[in-house]
Amino acid sequence: MKWGTKYGPEYVNRLYGMVRRHLSGDFSFICLTDDATGVRPEVRCLPIPPLNLNLKPGQRDGAWKKLTTFEADLHGLRGTALFLDLDVVVVGNLDDFFTQPGEFLIIRDYPRFWRTGTRIIGNSSVYRFELGAHADVLANFRAHIEQAQRDHRNEQVYLSHFLHDQGKLGYWPAAWCPSFKYHCIPAWPSNWWREPFIPEGAR
Repeated sequence: MKWGTKYGPEYVNRLYGMVRRHLSGDFSFICLTDDATGVRPEVRCLPIPPLNLNLKPGQRDGAWKKLTTFEADLHGLRGTALFLDLDVVVVGNLDDFFTQPGEFLIIRDYPRFWRTGTRIIGNSSVYRFELGAHADVLANFRAHIEQAQRDHRNEQVYLSHFLHDQGKLGYWPAAWCPSFKYHCIPAWPSNWWREPFIPEGAR
């Protein structure tokens, strides 16, 4: 998904290339976007469904547009979808992302030392779902936009709590989706002389 000017078409094109190298068989690569200029022809670009957010001046959208992937009928698309943020780097085979058991799978958000207790929040950089199967995620948000934005810092917090309450939230194996910031950069002070690395098991 690409909107605005932060990420150009080169991010879409590189992501497609990485997925093509690391995913077996045929697949459809979809980019929901407000501007398809410069996107390679193998990528099918479709418009982002309207969300009708009422943002205040200077208020960030919090990536709420991602929730439109849960449209009951998303441009007639059917089947299993693996959502990937444009800035992820694929380094290993992706086939298991389509066979891992679970109704809805997402990255368990990376721990911070100042947060304690069990965290249910998912990181929505990578998630898998059946198209059209979770339309209530979006319908509930549209019906209670102001409350959802007031109660939840961003879209992944809202999404995680909504699906957790339904008993549908699951997580990828921790090794598959490491954070560059938290897992690939050596700890201080060795980060001054050691290069970032790819953790074992990373996909």
